[in-house]
Amino acid sequence: MPDKNLAIVVGATGTFGVEIVRQLVENGLHVLAVGRSADSLASLTERFNDVSVVQADISQDSAIEAIKSAITAPVKMLVHGPGVAVAGGILKAPTAAMVDAVNIKVGGILRLSRAADEHFTDNARIVAIGGHYGLEPTEYAASAGVANAALVNVMRQLSLAYGRRGISAHTIAPGPADSERLRNVAAARAEQRGISVDDVLDELLDESSVHQFTTAEQVGWAVCNLLDDRAIGMTGSTIMLDSGRRKGLP
Repeated sequence: MPDKNLAIVVGATGTFGVEIVRQLVENGLHVLAVGRSADSLASLTERFNDVSVVQADISQDSAIEAIKSAITAPVKMLVHGPGVAVAGGILKAPTAAMVDAVNIKVGGILRLSRAADEHFTDNARIVAIGGHYGLEPTEYAASAGVANAALVNVMRQLSLAYGRRGISAHTIAPGPADSERLRNVAAARAEQRGISVDDVLDELLDESSVHQFTTAEQVGWAVCNLLDDRAIGMTGSTIMLDSGRRKGLP
């Protein structure tokens, strides 16, 4: 049994997830990494100390018991950051892909929190990695936009429900990151508009006031800042990490 508090990370093998795991371990937590691929999970235990794994599909209710049975210490933080399929623009995105995205994002955080519910420490954190397009819609990212918008609402509800126990809930909304996933999104836009992928990537950079993509290191930093006891004052909030893309208020 780990002698440290746990952070449970869903999506731990992705671009953001690996960096989040690294920084959580550096902050003194034992990480329970949740994912579907046994090989990808095994690579985490090879790279990092203080990491254990559970193979589970967060889109299925069976994940609740699988995660619950793997919890061997008090849970300080949940981090829910699975990716969803790139479904294309709103005019042509398959409706099934939209439903699947909401199931992964919204259903996933509910499954994760229910698995950990009996094991939360005082002042625990529930953190969901959402996305810029949930708050700044675009016609080109249908599934991510809808699923992340729903996620923001659910996280606010969780902040209300868990608040009486001294547990806070937070959404982190990164902007696009320079990753394989972003290139898939760019390819879908490029095909739709008849331009090159590089042209789309340049446009995405121009959307940022600092002409940058969000980095995995920045996302890990935002997650770990929420470990501070004072972060409970931010419960229910959505933390914008979009490199200056959002135009609306608030």
